[in-house]
Amino acid sequence: MTKLERTDAEWRALLTPEQYRVCRRKGTERAFTGAYNDCHDDGVYRCVACGDVVFDSRTKFDSGTGWPSFTGPASPESVGSDEDRSFFMRRTEVHCATCDSHLGHVFEDGPAPTGLRYCINSVALKLDHRA
Repeated sequence: MTKLERTDAEWRALLTPEQYRVCRRKGTERAFTGAYNDCHDDGVYRCVACGDVVFDSRTKFDSGTGWPSFTGPASPESVGSDEDRSFFMRRTEVHCATCDSHLGHVFEDGPAPTGLRYCINSVALKLDHRA
């Protein structure tokens, strides 16, 4: 897969300040404030920074955590992960495989079939409705 690389100035020009804070600086939006937390629309979720499909609404579920949650990515190649030891915690960060934008974290407390909960920031996503 070809990585999309941009300078910091290009990312700042492309993204809103909140998108930049979350996607490029690994921030987190406040719980229950994101546009897609309570969204039940059918479609695919794209990375707001590069436009690649990262999640599908068919795997979205209500986790009650305040962030959009999915049982898995759109495809195994859609996202990557890294260990995150920030804030004195040990978590697994999820990022876009194409542009490395921070999307959220994955936890092992999700429902079947995967047992995973991809807890994703709404601000890092753009929903494309299915026709």
